Formats: sequence, C-alpha cells, structure tokens
Amino acid sequence: MKLERDFTKEVNRFGSNSVKWDLMKVEGKPEGTIPMWVADMDFPVPVKVQEAVERVAKHGIFGYSFCPDSYFEAVINWYKNRFGFAFTKEDVVTTPGIVTAVAMAVRAYTEPGDAVLIQNPVYYPFSMMIEKNGRRVVNNPLINVEGRYIMDIEDFEKKIVDEKVKLFILCNPHNPVGRVWTREELLEISRICRKHNVLVLSDEIHGDFVYEDRKQQPFATVKDDNREFTITCTAPSKTFNLAGLQTSNIIIPNKELREKFKTELDASSIGMISPMGIAACEAAYTYGAEWLEELKATIIKNRDYMQQFIEDHLPELTMSELEGTYLAWVDMSGLAMSNEELKTFISENAKIWVDDGDMFGKEGENFARFNLACPLSTVERAMKQLEEAVLERYK
Repeated sequence: MKLERDFTKEVNRFGSNSVKWDLMKVEGKPEGTIPMWVADMDFPVPVKVQEAVERVAKHGIFGYSFCPDSYFEAVINWYKNRFGFAFTKEDVVTTPGIVTAVAMAVRAYTEPGDAVLIQNPVYYPFSMMIEKNGRRVVNNPLINVEGRYIMDIEDFEKKIVDEKVKLFILCNPHNPVGRVWTREELLEISRICRKHNVLVLSDEIHGDFVYEDRKQQPFATVKDDNREFTITCTAPSKTFNLAGLQTSNIIIPNKELREKFKTELDASSIGMISPMGIAACEAAYTYGAEWLEELKATIIKNRDYMQQFIEDHLPELTMSELEGTYLAWVDMSGLAMSNEELKTFISENAKIWVDDGDMFGKEGENFARFNLACPLSTVERAMKQLEEAVLERYK
C-alpha cells in the first residue's frame, strides 16, 4: 500500500520563518545544531489538508470567516468515534490556541489572588498564564518512580483544601513526562475536585498520540457529571502539525461556564479564526486518520530507537516511558553536571536544541525534552552527537 506521505524524508525548513529552524541563527546556536525543542513536526500535513488550504489560497480573498456546520461535524465525529466523547456544536468555543484558552479560563473562573493548581514538571505556559493574570500557582508535584511518574493524590487534596484552589489545570496526556493517565487515576482526581468544587481545565491537545494498548480517557467522560465542571481544550495543531494556523476547539458542555468563558473572549476581542485554519481543521478531522496512523508508527520507531540507544550507549541517562505525546523526557542527572552545566553541554557540545527540563519547573532540573516528531535519521544524528559529546567530555 502506498503511504500518503514519506515520513523518512527530511524536509528543508530553513527560510520558511520556522521558529524551530530559522531561530537557530538568531539564538546563536552552533553550526550543525539539530532542533528538537518546540513541539511542532518536521512532516508535511495530510494531502487533503494541504489541498483544502490551497483552495482557500486560490480564492484570493481572506476576509472575516465563520465556522460552517461541516466544521463542527468533523470535530464532533472525530471525538465521538475515537474517544467516545459526545458533545454538540453549541458546546464548542473556538480560540486561536490553547494557551489563549488557558488565559481566558483563568480570568473567567478565578479572581486575582485565587489559587490555580498544576502538576510540575508540566507545560510551562500554564504557570505563565496563571502568574501573568495575577493568580497564585499551587504546585502538586508528580512523583518520579524509576522514570515513570504518578500523581501524589494525598498532596493533591491537601493543597486544594489548604490553598482554597478554585481551578485545576490537568495535562492529559502529560507534557513533558509522557504519561497517559488511566481511568482509575482520573476517577480519583474527579472525586476530589467534585468534593471541593474545583473546576478542571483539561488540556488534551496530545490526546491522539497514545501508544500500544493504552487508551486516552477524556476527563469529561470519566463520570457523567464530570461534564458539568470540565473545560476540555482540544486542537488539531499537534495531531496534524497545524500550529501556525491557530485553530483550537474548547469543549464546555456546562452552559454557565461556557458563557463565562465567552465573555472573557469577547472582552479581549478573541475568538474568530482564519479561513485557512477553518479549512485545515475540517479536512484534517475528516480525512486525516490514515496519515495519523502512519505518523504514530514513525514516532514509535523513533521512541524505540532512542530508548535502545540510550540503554546501549548512554547508560547514565534514563528515558521515561513514552506512553503518549511525541516528546521524550530524559533524566540526564547521571552525567554528574550542574543544571546550568548540562544546558550548556547539550547546546554547545552535543549541538542539540532541546527544551531544558527546568522550563517545566524545578522538578525538571537536569532533564531535557526531545521532540521525536521528525524522521528517524534526525534522531539517529542527534543521538550520535550526544554520544560523541559525552565520550569527549569523559575521555
């Protein structure tokens, strides 16, 4: 069977105003640096998505646009068929991105000085949006058990009670540690949040990247009444490499919560998305399933190669099991460097641009996050450069 795209081919992204590639020169990265940091892919989008965007471009007029019924049908069918998550067109609010949605939710559901809970090490814009909007970050750190992270449920409830937490931001699947939370784990969280009247904003942007026999469980579906206190953040951007088109779908079944959220959007004049974003999202959810399966197979190969390489050649490192997302989380404390020394070593000696672990909180010190949404040849080069740098340092 002919593959839709060649996921082994390296695409030259220089000169495309790519944050991932073209900023290397601006940031002064050494010649030969391999960018594996920001979470976008080095793969072209599905053919049908490209064709849909091209049709919009050929029309030549890019005025104000609204989402047609077919757009919402595509989103609704994707989540119903793949995750058993049923909702209506009225439940969906569009935003230009999930970070925007996080900021709007913080404003809509809390007051200045209120506590918002997160679980470090976690996607760093969460704490940024909380702090920049004058709220308090409360941290319920995940527990690292030999490279696999679990929730500290006792501390979770204690923090909620002691700090009078109003909103919990769940990362599901978790970026950067790669966990896919089980239904049992989410049931315990939902019990506590229901008990203490805590709203849950569930970031499920990586939900399509779940491997082996694991299952992505939308938080809103764990129990029927979870829908009433859950704001689910979704987008085609990670799944189909559409981040630059700034299209997200925020699912809020509770009408009162939805209206509060929309009021914040209206106050900032945010919400309308671009005609190309509309076309791309609809085409992706309508035609992109086969492309996604090919992509996931590629990421699994990359994950397995990197894991085996580390075991065979870099035993000082520990790579957390990648249950979900396409982001490898690697404990590099075995190299016996300070956090600052490690960051310089990876950037200057190994010549790999990663997301430094401390970006995700102090719990991430001496860790690094590697983006595996790239051809296997890129991962191979990166691992070889890392091995050579380690051998040179300790020879």
